[in-house]
Order: sequence, then C-alpha cells, then structure tokens
Amino acid sequence: MKGRLRQRAGSVPPTSLVLFAILSMQLGSATAKGLFEAVGPSGAVFLRVGIAAALCVAVWRLPARGLPVSDYAVVAAFGLVLGGMNLCFYQALDRIPLGVAVTLEFTGPLAVAIFGSRRLLDLVWGFLAAGGIFLLSPLAASGSGAPVDLVGAGFALLAGMFWAGYILLGGMVGRSLGSGAGLALATCVAAAALAPVGIAGAGMDLLTPQALLGGLAIALLSTAIPYSLELEALKNIPARTFGVLMSLEPAVAALIGFVLLSEEPGVLPLAAIALVTVAAAGSSASREGPGGSD
Repeated sequence: MKGRLRQRAGSVPPTSLVLFAILSMQLGSATAKGLFEAVGPSGAVFLRVGIAAALCVAVWRLPARGLPVSDYAVVAAFGLVLGGMNLCFYQALDRIPLGVAVTLEFTGPLAVAIFGSRRLLDLVWGFLAAGGIFLLSPLAASGSGAPVDLVGAGFALLAGMFWAGYILLGGMVGRSLGSGAGLALATCVAAAALAPVGIAGAGMDLLTPQALLGGLAIALLSTAIPYSLELEALKNIPARTFGVLMSLEPAVAALIGFVLLSEEPGVLPLAAIALVTVAAAGSSASREGPGGSD
C-alpha cells in the first residue's frame, strides 16, 4: 500500500506536490476554524497534535535503543516549540482572518532566511516584509477601516517566532534521529504539553464524534498529507524552488479564507499579504547555490 502511494506520488510533478501540500494545509486551517465553536482553539489544537502524534508513531519507527541525554533534550525542545507554534496560531486564527494570520506567522521563517544571510539584497526583502507588517498595524489602519485585532496579531507573530525555532531545531533533530522518528517523538512531546490546555478548554467535548472526526480531518489535512507531499517533492526539487512555491502560502490562505470562511480581509491586509509573499519569494529565489540554501 505504501509502495503504491509512493509510486503515484512520484509520478506527479514535484511543483504540483508542493502546491497540493499548501492547499491541504490551508484547508486544514479552515476546518480547524470551523471546529472552534465546538471545542475552542485550545481543544482543536490538542486534537490535531494528539491525533497527529498517534499517526506519526504508527507510520514511523521510534528508536529502539536509548538516546543520549542531549538528543532527548533537543527532541523535547523541538516538541515544545511545535506545540507552542500550533497553539499560538490557532489562538490567532480565532481572532483574525486566515490570510492575515498566515502572513504574520510567515515572518518567522522569512526572518531565519534573511538574518542568516549576509547579502545586501536580503535587506530589501526584509524591508518589504516589514512594510507588510506595518500595513496590518493600527497606525496604518486608522481612518481606513477596522484595525487587525492586536491580540490575534500578537499570537500570529509569536507563532512565527516558534516557527523560526521549529526550523532551527528541526534540522538538529533530523540529523541526529532522522526526520520521521524525530517528528514522531516531537509530536508526542507536543501532545503531552498541550493536553492540560486542551482538556481544560474543552473537557468532555473532546470526545464527541464531531470533535474526533474534526480532529482527524485537521491532523490529516494539516500534518500527515502536506508533510508527506513536501518530503516527496524535496527529493526532486531544488530547495530554492521549494521556497518560492511555499511563499504562495499567505495568498492561498487568504483565498481559502474568502471562499470557505467568507473572510474579506480588506485592501490594506491584502497589500500586506502581497508584500510578504513577494519578500518570501524574492528571498528564496535569490539564494545562491543549486540547492537554494545550505
């Protein structure tokens, strides 16, 4: 069964796999937002990460031998960052439109790319991204419509900071344990850390058929499917091209929010989404080397 799925995925152009992964991720976010009324953002994120942890453990083999203490420490930190990233993003999603939340969160990986570079051109992309964030501020929105909820924007930016940590720690975990086993262990840590928050926020509502089915859908759409497609695509696509395609995520999120959630961000948020998308695409496209980034 796994072999057939891999064979079919291998016959699809890698650029299409990345686009499908982006679409799946944002469909999962829209599904999660629809579940907030039943279990709240804390309950939804616990269901997502908890079910995703079970799926990861079922798919990937956990290390059969004991690990060095340093490896356990890195995995624990990675899991806490993973849990914090998802919790903050869902808290943001509860307060601001999907496209705006993804745009603000996207500044995390963009900051890693820009601050890790010594090229002057990357400063241009940084200024573009900063301009996009400014357009979402109350100062820019004054006199031109309702400003973006500050608490929601703060949660989205915090999720971006966790995302930056996720990128840095993820490389360490992948090198020491392998991406599959490391992700499985990290999701278990994240699920354990989110359990008190999720149970306190939703209680027995987490066990209703609606919540469990919704959690399964979110875990599949936002974790299992996109991560699998991205890993398959990265086998046959330069990291630079992958980064350019991933920069479309804020725009896709805005489109999904408009179509499925009836969210109309407004002129300034759309301009902000465009600026951050261009900054992310430019930063990825201008990286040196055949593989994009080292």
